[in-house]
Amino acid sequence: MANHPSPPLLPTTEERAALEMWTRSRSLPHRQVLRAKIVLLAADGVASDVIAERLGCNRLTVRRWRRRFSEARVEGLEEAGGRGQKPQLPRDFINRVVAATMEVPKDGSTHWSARQLGARFGISHSTVLRVWKDHGLQPHRTRSFKFSPDPDLVDKVTDIVGLYLHPPEKAVVLCVDEKSQIQALDRTQPLLPMRPGQVERRSHDYVRHGTTTLFAALDIATGEVTGRCYARHRHEEFLRFLQRLARVYPTQDLHLVVDNYRTHKHPVVRAWLADNQRIHLHFTPIGGSWMNQVETWFSILQRRAITRGVFRSVPALVAAIGRFLTGWNKNSRPFSWIKPADVILAKANRLRIPESVH
Repeated sequence: MANHPSPPLLPTTEERAALEMWTRSRSLPHRQVLRAKIVLLAADGVASDVIAERLGCNRLTVRRWRRRFSEARVEGLEEAGGRGQKPQLPRDFINRVVAATMEVPKDGSTHWSARQLGARFGISHSTVLRVWKDHGLQPHRTRSFKFSPDPDLVDKVTDIVGLYLHPPEKAVVLCVDEKSQIQALDRTQPLLPMRPGQVERRSHDYVRHGTTTLFAALDIATGEVTGRCYARHRHEEFLRFLQRLARVYPTQDLHLVVDNYRTHKHPVVRAWLADNQRIHLHFTPIGGSWMNQVETWFSILQRRAITRGVFRSVPALVAAIGRFLTGWNKNSRPFSWIKPADVILAKANRLRIPESVH
């Protein structure tokens, strides 16, 4: 039988580092350390016969682990646990995988995929996923954030949360805002309706028929919403909406939660408020409009009545908003605000970092 030379082994830098780490380990089984030494010697060009003699094992063992590394890389050398158990990686090696996950890849990608990182370390993507799960790593996910630069952050958060959790007696708390530039969009072709085995389908392109702005006020005690659509969203429209709220609630003190949009602070609006002192504005922190509960209602409106709607004119859009508003108020329920101000502020301080990554 011809004696064919063994195929060369070419471990990556990360694989070689992992194998060298195994050879120095005092906790790994001797069998696993031996496999690492076999692969390292083979990678240095040492013949199988010489490796067997040097390490005190037979040639079949050398050939087996050379072949296993060629087929399954580092993971193929791992010492399997008991029946049903996953092979165990050395702690130092796992730490290297975790550290690499939190670095930006050098190939232009913004984050690692499991297969990409597995190829770098010579392990399977399922092993990478297991390491990520064990360490709470999710490189495929991201969330947005914004730290409020408001110098009065503490006072404003405390004020608004106080209104939500302990509203004033004999007064009404309303969350007020405008949802601007709501588009009346028509599809270029008729919708294909949902039917068994097929979701609703629509053309990807559309025709614009104008926009409207919805001013809305959510009563935090009942969940009812007072709304009115206007063609624009200047201070004139905001003032008209305030006057409408004054008519809807003719006798109660009104505490209105609003954001820092400039129309809410216009001199004309301020002058009117000075003449109507039963109406009080409470401003959310800069960059903190998420504290305004009507924003949650706007997202429900968008999802349930606008996104999938077909509107051939602005009046048709306004009518659809009106129908949704009527239906909502027939079965309205308030949102539940449960987080106290100190918890919000503590989380903001905990998440704040000294220097952003750009």
